[in-house]
Amino acid sequence: MKTIYLAGGCFWGTQKYFDQFEGVTDTEVGYANGPESAPTYEDVCSNSGHAETVRVDFDEKKIGLAQLLRLYFKVIDPLSVNRQGHDRGIQYRTGIYYTDPEMLDTIREVCGEVEAEVGAPLAVEVEPLVYFYPAEEYHQKYLDKNPGGYCHIPAAFFNLGKK
Repeated sequence: MKTIYLAGGCFWGTQKYFDQFEGVTDTEVGYANGPESAPTYEDVCSNSGHAETVRVDFDEKKIGLAQLLRLYFKVIDPLSVNRQGHDRGIQYRTGIYYTDPEMLDTIREVCGEVEAEVGAPLAVEVEPLVYFYPAEEYHQKYLDKNPGGYCHIPAAFFNLGKK
């Protein structure tokens, strides 16, 4: 089992998107790489410096890190700074946060592929995970609980990997 932390704008859609893929064993939404104090959603929306992030646990025998990252890049604008869809603010920045330094080569490789494809430097942070605080329970699996909820990811993307 491996874990990667992905900030891709609003975490509701990012979580729902990754939950569909075989090999993803668990996800949790939370707040990453801001100050060390555990924030509330209201703090994050008031520019606490945390990024809305999804912890993605995966079985690398079923889905590799490179495949997960390529899926990630399908649903973000990798050139946008502090914005995805209609969501704006530092909490909506994009980022790939890792806890295992051995992942860095794969992360750099996939980011390099995407950068070559788009022809510009990416606005995606690639950093070690410093802090991750789970979000409040009502945010966990939010779009499953609220099927009509807002999401910057088009609904068609939630059916790509039907388990």
